[in-house]
Amino acid sequence: MVDTDFGEAKLEEAPLRVMVVDDNAMVRQALCNILRQEPGIDVVAEASNGSDGVRLARELRPDLVLMDITLPTVNGFDATRLIKNDLPDTPILIVSQFDSPAFMRESLAAGASGFIAKHDASLHLIPAIRKLRPFSRAANRSA
Repeated sequence: MVDTDFGEAKLEEAPLRVMVVDDNAMVRQALCNILRQEPGIDVVAEASNGSDGVRLARELRPDLVLMDITLPTVNGFDATRLIKNDLPDTPILIVSQFDSPAFMRESLAAGASGFIAKHDASLHLIPAIRKLRPFSRAANRSA
């Protein structure tokens, strides 16, 4: 006899693949630690400058990118534009020390999906990522 009653069983959702781009090693590590404590989130790459962030995003096609603004080689606004040009369905969440309306506007104009001040990251990072998750499941890896 075969049991065909699957009841409430659901297919488990694939982990959200996140890349972190920040030039400050301590901040990058803190963000990664927050992410690694959260079930269903995998940190797939870290970059310390904008050029590496863009290159890794193109190579790995993460589901979501956390991006700082002040980065060596290519700043976060330009890196966001470059990533969105190649991966338009990839949400980018700006995480910055600059908590100002001007930086928020510039982040959104560059194509970011959201903005969080670093001093609020411990409280707001995971909820913001969860809010963006439905938009991050685009065909990034199938292209």
